[in-house]
Amino acid sequence: MKFATLKDGSLDGRLVVVSQDLKHAVAAPRVAPSLLDALQRWDAVRRALQDLSDALNAGVGDGVFPFDPAACAAPLPRSPQWLDGSAFLNHGRLMERAFNTPPIPDFENVPVMYQGASDDFLGPMDDVPLPDEAHGIDFEGEFGVVCGPVPMGVTPEAALQCIRLIVQANDWSLRVLGPREMKTGFGFLQAKPSTAFAPIAITPDELGDAWNGGRVCMPLHVQWNGERFGEPSGGEMNFDFGQLVAHAARTRKLTAGTILGSGTVSNVARTAGSACIAERRVIEKLDVGEIRTGFMKFGDRLRMQARFADGREGPFGVIDQRVVRAQEQ
Repeated sequence: MKFATLKDGSLDGRLVVVSQDLKHAVAAPRVAPSLLDALQRWDAVRRALQDLSDALNAGVGDGVFPFDPAACAAPLPRSPQWLDGSAFLNHGRLMERAFNTPPIPDFENVPVMYQGASDDFLGPMDDVPLPDEAHGIDFEGEFGVVCGPVPMGVTPEAALQCIRLIVQANDWSLRVLGPREMKTGFGFLQAKPSTAFAPIAITPDELGDAWNGGRVCMPLHVQWNGERFGEPSGGEMNFDFGQLVAHAARTRKLTAGTILGSGTVSNVARTAGSACIAERRVIEKLDVGEIRTGFMKFGDRLRMQARFADGREGPFGVIDQRVVRAQEQ
């Protein structure tokens, strides 16, 4: 199944079921008014949502209308919790060199994760208001999962069964603010503005063979101002999503609607490019001896789309955003 949330002026938006080809949708108000509500009552509403999806894809549903990604909020405009990992060790090692920080203890054996803000996610085509170009505006292409209830102490294998949906995200970062916050030991705050999401959240079966070993084995195509930036594959995740969920739930339960991110998608091969500017900058320093790429400016555009390995467009839709100067309050 494919789900999206339309903006309707409410905090959680209006849930719609989206067709396989992403061209049509149908609302589900009598089943679940919002995606958060559906996740909280998943066992009770899943069958009805599947029936809506089946009818929509068969062309026999009532109330069908054209699907417009520009009308979408994030699939979950807010969630109980947003946890972001660093599951691609190649990226983590490069960032250590970029920030000249000592190696993280047990980095290869224990997932790195921080708790971010989850009260104000951005939609796929929303402008990104930020206060100052001097903060080092950067994008981070990621995959993520949305969980149902997760018990404390769950095993990685059982944690995979707690995953309800898969999403594609752009975890915006302000790189100049990051190093100071990292040194405090309290994690990111100002360095992490609102995260953006592609319009569609999908059940894992929608990926077919591309959902393999708890990983989204798809290249994430990234363009900055219309120029190719990279297409690293999610298949190189060192910690799978079962391991990430289990890590988050080691000492506490997780409530339905919790989102966990993979961290920046990163591949060892330089030919794959990158999914964030900071990674490209450190590669430039290592490979050619100097940083040549600056961070984003107001008016810049960023486009991200996961695609299948054979080139077919992926099921998440497209993130297409413009960075703008935040209005003073």
